[in-house]
Amino acid sequence: MMDILIVDDEPLAREELRRLLETAPDVRVMGECANAIEAIGAINRQKPDVVFLDIQMPRVSGLEMLSMLDPDRMPHIVFLTAHDEYAVQAFEEHAFDYLLKPADPARLEKTLQRLRRAHAPQDVRVLAGASELRQIPCSGVNRVTLMKLEEVEYIVSRAAGVYVVGADGQERFTELTLHTLQEKSPLFRCHRQFLVNAERIKEIRFQDGGLAEILTTGGHTVPVSRRFLGALKERLGIG
Repeated sequence: MMDILIVDDEPLAREELRRLLETAPDVRVMGECANAIEAIGAINRQKPDVVFLDIQMPRVSGLEMLSMLDPDRMPHIVFLTAHDEYAVQAFEEHAFDYLLKPADPARLEKTLQRLRRAHAPQDVRVLAGASELRQIPCSGVNRVTLMKLEEVEYIVSRAAGVYVVGADGQERFTELTLHTLQEKSPLFRCHRQFLVNAERIKEIRFQDGGLAEILTTGGHTVPVSRRFLGALKERLGIG
């Protein structure tokens, strides 16, 4: 059984694609998402085999969303696009699959056949552009905040999820994993549960046993474990 997630900001497009997919006996549509922020959380939780992903979406595009996914848990990506044939040829050159909207049933069946034969996840880094994140999507009550990296003091992973602490002192939840944030941004790992913005380090207080703590410019205290202290000193040019 092939588990599929549909990501498209157009309800009618999602409904039509779901209808076509559900005619295949070996396909299960796990869910639908109307934007990239919802999709990141759904992918992390549900771990679909395939994501049918609209390229052009508001706030965070489909291509930007790819750079926010954990590279070690990347599903197969099938792009949904209204681009003309010239743009489609560019996708084909990189061996990524696509569907022109609205999806043609015969073309969709060819895509499903290719997915059935596929074994390794697609390398989407070429289409995702620069590997580094430029902003971190954070979810709140009836809102999404896109935090610029320079506004971040530190990030902490707790049992309840991953939280971004900004220069304004507010703590915001993000669907991005700590691993993704470490791999795709210049934020520095200083502890198993913490990443810190090196540009916002005001002071390092050394402690017994090879431990330390960071005081940020915003007045926050962040622990440094002995495992990461040497690398932090090297990053900051401290002897």
